Amino acid sequence: MYNNFKKLTLAAAVAAAAFASQAQAGGYQINEQSVSGQGYGHAGRSSNVNDATIVFGNPAGMSFLDRAQISVGGTYLNVNSDISNVQASQSSPAFLQATGGQTDTLPVSGTNEGDMVPGTLIPYAFYAHPVDEKLAFGFGVYAPFGSKTDYEDGFQGRNQGNYTEVAVLSAQPTVSYRFNEQWSAGLGITYNRVEGELHRQVPVATPAGLTEADSRVDGDDEAWGYNLGVIYQPVPETTLGLTYRSKVDYTLEGDFTASSPVLDQLGIGTVTDDASLDLTTPETVNFSLTQQMSDNLKLMFGASWARWSRFDQIRVDGRERGIVTLEEQSYSNAWAFSTGGEYQLTPTLALRAGVALDFTPTQDDTRSVRIPSDDRRIFSLGAGWKPTPDLTLDVAYSYLTERSTQVEQTKTDSFTVAGQQTPPITSNYSADYKNEAHGFGAQLTYRF
Repeated sequence: MYNNFKKLTLAAAVAAAAFASQAQAGGYQINEQSVSGQGYGHAGRSSNVNDATIVFGNPAGMSFLDRAQISVGGTYLNVNSDISNVQASQSSPAFLQATGGQTDTLPVSGTNEGDMVPGTLIPYAFYAHPVDEKLAFGFGVYAPFGSKTDYEDGFQGRNQGNYTEVAVLSAQPTVSYRFNEQWSAGLGITYNRVEGELHRQVPVATPAGLTEADSRVDGDDEAWGYNLGVIYQPVPETTLGLTYRSKVDYTLEGDFTASSPVLDQLGIGTVTDDASLDLTTPETVNFSLTQQMSDNLKLMFGASWARWSRFDQIRVDGRERGIVTLEEQSYSNAWAFSTGGEYQLTPTLALRAGVALDFTPTQDDTRSVRIPSDDRRIFSLGAGWKPTPDLTLDVAYSYLTERSTQVEQTKTDSFTVAGQQTPPITSNYSADYKNEAHGFGAQLTYRF
């Protein structure tokens, strides 16, 4: 059996799952849980109480709502990527014999079309119900994390990864209590479900010639977490908010397959195995300030911190093999800052604007084709229209631009045929990436 081949391809595929699930905040953390907040760059996420989306932003804020309400909405993300200055190759001692001793390195052909992130709609729904002037309950369903890249079939970096999809869905019952005119606290319990799927083309030197095996892994898990929030209002014009979201521990269990026509010709067929990966999404802290400057104008500032230093290594375990791979990642903790404002133009129309800086935790020497992101700047505009006292319609637009970044990635694969170890193949890919995104959001809030 191709034991070493199975071990290495399993490691490559499942390890990528960890990378994809951890690489976006400053890279991967989804902010799209409030279109009203999107309009001012989420600057007042923990302190500005607009509607039921405060269930996510800060559970303590539900106690500041005057009546029950539901907010339903979503943001459509359109991501564009340009790839340039590409170099790709494979090297192996086996190539010396195949080329008559001329070289041990061969170029890898392929395309680099970019735009590998499909357009995606990120929906959410929240309900908040004040019981009296002090106590309130709420519930929310939303996506806190998510990532997807889908390169073309002939992608030149396919040996490193050509398909990644990871999604987390959370459901959150919430309670808050307002102690007095100044202080309020809240607690939310989250049920979280993660699903992932990864593909990679693994180079294989067989007796029948050089081929690429289609390596795929999928897995899922569910786990519990929580969030805490507090709001302090020293004077009616000033609101301070602080929210803590816990880490969530997962153990993804799934299936692995690797297939190739050449493996079929050799009578090996499709290689299968079970895979497991321990994965922890980090705790985050958000602080924000909302200041009412006049009857019509309020300004907001926010700062967020994520403990990405938890992601220091990838450890993949096979059902029968113990530790399949152990790789250092050395992520760093990440900050994001935002500022924005809202102007009440008329009694029924509010205008919003904001800007945010979002710093990536990824390191230059471990950046992957799966999530080739870097530091971000985000510019937002929005509006809220209230045609009746019970109904509000919010819209927002955001433009995200990332700093140009480079991917330099190397992977080595080897396997055993008929008890004989074949020479390893090292695949190399380097390229410059430039990413930008457009976000279009719409939200409806109804008050009972």
